Amino acid sequence: MNITIIGTAYPYRGGLSAYNERLAKEFIAQGDDVTIETFTLQYPDFLFPGKTQYSSEPAPQFLNIVRSVSSVNPFNWISVGKRIAKQAPDLLIINYWLPFMSPCFGTITRYVRRNGKTKVMSILHNIIPHEKKFFDRTLSNYFVRTVDGFVAMSQSVLNDLDMFDRKKPRAFCPHPLYDHFGQKKTRDEALAALTLDPSFSYILFFGFIRDYKGLDILLQAMANESLLKKNVKLVVAGEFYNNPNQYFELAKNLGISDRIIWRNDYIPDTQVSSYFSAADIVAQPYKSATQSGVTQIAYHFEKPMLVTNVGGLSEIVPDGKVGYVVEPNADAVAAALCSFYENDLTAFFEENIREEKKKYAWSRMTDTIKSMV
Repeated sequence: MNITIIGTAYPYRGGLSAYNERLAKEFIAQGDDVTIETFTLQYPDFLFPGKTQYSSEPAPQFLNIVRSVSSVNPFNWISVGKRIAKQAPDLLIINYWLPFMSPCFGTITRYVRRNGKTKVMSILHNIIPHEKKFFDRTLSNYFVRTVDGFVAMSQSVLNDLDMFDRKKPRAFCPHPLYDHFGQKKTRDEALAALTLDPSFSYILFFGFIRDYKGLDILLQAMANESLLKKNVKLVVAGEFYNNPNQYFELAKNLGISDRIIWRNDYIPDTQVSSYFSAADIVAQPYKSATQSGVTQIAYHFEKPMLVTNVGGLSEIVPDGKVGYVVEPNADAVAAALCSFYENDLTAFFEENIREEKKKYAWSRMTDTIKSMV
């Protein structure tokens, strides 16, 4: 097939770039011709909460990435839509995650569909965002009306789609593995690379830090009396997308500052393996969620996980099999972490992870998309 993907890709960084690039590689491996149309401007600087939107790493090889789309220029949307319509790919794929992008994506797809040939498919990361605004539904509806079919990566997002459409084809396919970060390292290699003391055990909180991800819950759990008796530290690895002082002050007030290792810059792809290989367990104490790319990195590196019972996280992490699903409060998180260390469950969970991760091949996603065209 001739496939165009519109969305984030190099030179932009982050999970969405990784997703689109890995998806393109899977289609290419199956013999398809793929172009990624990425942004000339993704977010205006005043709307971007991080330090930079751009990657400092080399461009991915063997991908055709074209910078063409401005998220804020309606004249650009029309010209891009007309150009893609003229190129007439068999399939146009858009990963949808934020209502802010709806006017851009929805206008482009309206023009593309005028060619009478191209099918428009959307992979839904979210359709109702974690940090809600009053105009979210209006914007998302503008995009949904232009799409021929949907793939949701959690049942909760598939349910949310009912608010906008109940008739168009849709399918559930879980988030595939993020398997592009290299191989797992030995614990000693990883600890040395991160200059971490090998006499401690480590819990990992990984990724962009926003309020809904519940880092405050995890810090409160780290202050639990039973957990304090264990030789365990928490590594917080990721860039703050909100005020970091609230977390630093919370750790100080809880008396656990010496138990927290802050690594609060964007973690480049080349270092991801070290962080996951050094960790005993990956903690995601989210207050709200759909699905998470972090769980799929943990699966790749065969690391046990602790997630909260929100959104679609429990669909991906079977409780008691590959980790824990707990309620989003500090007591429940602390109890699960204590159980993990007291019962020495690493080998048990890792054996199950190796079997469970087979469900998350990228070919399942590409096959699901093609089955709906």
